[in-house]
Amino acid sequence: MRVRYPRELRTDPDALKKIYMPTPTGAQVPLGELVNFEYVRGPQVIKSEDTFLVGYVLLDKKPGYAEVDVVEESQRFIQNKIDTGDLLVPAGISYKFSGSYENQIRAEKRLSIVVPLVLFIIFIILYFQFRSVTTSLMIFSGIALAFCGGFLMLWFYGQDWFANFSIFGTNIRLLFQMHPINLSVAVWVGFIALFGIATDNGVLIGTYLDQSFAKNKPHTIEGIRQSVVEAGNRRIKPALMTTATTIIALLPVLTSTGRGADIMIPMAIPSFGGMVIAAVSYFLVPVLYGMREERKFNRGGVK
Repeated sequence: MRVRYPRELRTDPDALKKIYMPTPTGAQVPLGELVNFEYVRGPQVIKSEDTFLVGYVLLDKKPGYAEVDVVEESQRFIQNKIDTGDLLVPAGISYKFSGSYENQIRAEKRLSIVVPLVLFIIFIILYFQFRSVTTSLMIFSGIALAFCGGFLMLWFYGQDWFANFSIFGTNIRLLFQMHPINLSVAVWVGFIALFGIATDNGVLIGTYLDQSFAKNKPHTIEGIRQSVVEAGNRRIKPALMTTATTIIALLPVLTSTGRGADIMIPMAIPSFGGMVIAAVSYFLVPVLYGMREERKFNRGGVK
């Protein structure tokens, strides 16, 4: 029930005590002589969720700390106070952390299923393309390298010495807004995008390796190595162009400062670092392919 008091009661709290109440005998008695008034701070709005009365305590984290880490540390601190008796929680009252933390936990549970599923689907697609488990694993090695490159770039972003120099009076570290990046949903989405990009060059090189061996049909160790070099020479330039265009396209995202930059930059960092390190796969895949063919030759598998 909402009660509207006269203006004088709202401006003078003690005026409430001066209200006269009639008695059975007809006398007027001030309300202040009948009751005791106590003024306390209360909620401006009473809210409820799932039939329970709730109150909100808003908090934020300091820069450089992950939301999940902050909340988990806060939970340990509060529980420790409850266990030691420093904080008394009345019966029927409970607390929980919600908001961004709750969304983060929910997203991490989904990603724990989505990321392995994406990797499995990529491997199955590679197997359907090459019809060989070993060839698919060779191409898959590019994903492992890209994965390492993404985490390496995240680590570099948190190091004060990395890219701490200026070009034409502009500090590179400030230009790319380098600071410690915590693992978040945006970062894992960037890794998922990286997996698909890193697979392209491996498929390109692996396809030409198969074609080169099908055309040359080498019968010697030297012939195997020449076929590997031939396929590698024909595909190295297209692979480098693909990587270069991807990296260049990510530069505007990494230097963006507008709305949504706090989400797009963590998504772009794994792709940027992963594609740089994944360039090693241009040499790794042909070497692994040649080693397999030479082993087959030594075992009598090549006629």
